Amino acid sequence: MSFVNEFKTLPLAALRQRSLAASASLVRRSLAKPQAGLADFGWLISPAAQDCLAEMGARAHALTQQRFGKVIRLFAPLYLSNECVNTCRYCGFSRENAIHRVTLSVEEVRQEAQAITRQGFRHILLVAGEHPKYVPPGYLADCVRALHAEFPSISLEVAPLETEDYRPVVAAGADGLVVYQETYDHERYAELHVAGPKKDFDWRMETPERGYAAGFRRLGIGALYGLGEWRYEALALAAHAHYLLRHCWQAQLTISLPRMRPHAGAFEPARPMSDRELAQLVCAFRLVFPDVGLVLSTRERPVLRDGLVPLGITLISAGSHTEPGGYTGVGSAKVHLTLRGQPGPAIAATTAGPTGNSPGLTQATEQFHIADERSPADVARALRGLGYEPVWKDWDAALTA
Repeated sequence: MSFVNEFKTLPLAALRQRSLAASASLVRRSLAKPQAGLADFGWLISPAAQDCLAEMGARAHALTQQRFGKVIRLFAPLYLSNECVNTCRYCGFSRENAIHRVTLSVEEVRQEAQAITRQGFRHILLVAGEHPKYVPPGYLADCVRALHAEFPSISLEVAPLETEDYRPVVAAGADGLVVYQETYDHERYAELHVAGPKKDFDWRMETPERGYAAGFRRLGIGALYGLGEWRYEALALAAHAHYLLRHCWQAQLTISLPRMRPHAGAFEPARPMSDRELAQLVCAFRLVFPDVGLVLSTRERPVLRDGLVPLGITLISAGSHTEPGGYTGVGSAKVHLTLRGQPGPAIAATTAGPTGNSPGLTQATEQFHIADERSPADVARALRGLGYEPVWKDWDAALTA
């Protein structure tokens, strides 16, 4: 049995309605328990729980310190390619968007990684658009192999693959797999994913299980808030996390909490989530899943990120670039404009590069605009100011050699 089968039996719409109708007494009953369970999650994300947010925050803070200590793990994304065969209405990399695209060579990936290493990072997330021609499994394995000596922890956020296609990537040194379902609302998913292999809702949902079977020791899941009604998405995500903790129990699980950000294309979030609601969601996930890592990216503003850390966040990115070549400018000479998936010729030098060199070359288009533009050193300094220790490395392959 996979989560797809279990998901089809979940009364999510009814659970959402119960959450909206919750009373303060139900919320307080959940908070009075020594350990909140999945059945309490709907009460904790309900409108009634807004009045208990201070108490939820205090409980979540104490629980996080008990389970994780006062440390925050730092990572950096490295974008390999922004080529994509999917037409997704909400994504900057969508095939239909006329944007500047490039796929880095393995050597260029190595140069980007060296710049990230100099900033202190030893945990990296390799990200790519979904295009089997430009980002095949063999290319992913080559990239991981090239970086493994410098990065003891390498995670992937790429197109879903078969279990057998994941195995060589794991053997090359990758230990983490991240995949967002984007939205758990099946009808909304069909509206947003117009063309391409990403249209297959069930195939994407089963990806963490295939990755686990291939040997990944870290699994990351999430929903993109702004695509659907956030309480429905949160309930489905909590059920997914609960399933993976039972069936993929040898892997560490993380839950990401991304909200929509401006990007190429004209899509606007249909159902935005407020800052207060995001804080409530962080607390609810921590209270129900005390041992799960909670991830916050540079999509959020500095002041909000700093404020959410004590509520349960355990992993954050810093100094991020969401375009291939963003850290060093490598690959600029072969950047090309695509229109409806058809690549054009490379673009001549037009703009200054990211290091300020002039003349520079046109950069690849970013997936989305980040909100926290602080350097990794500044983020680490802010964490220390909050009483936390930034951790750049928390794993080495020698531990399981």
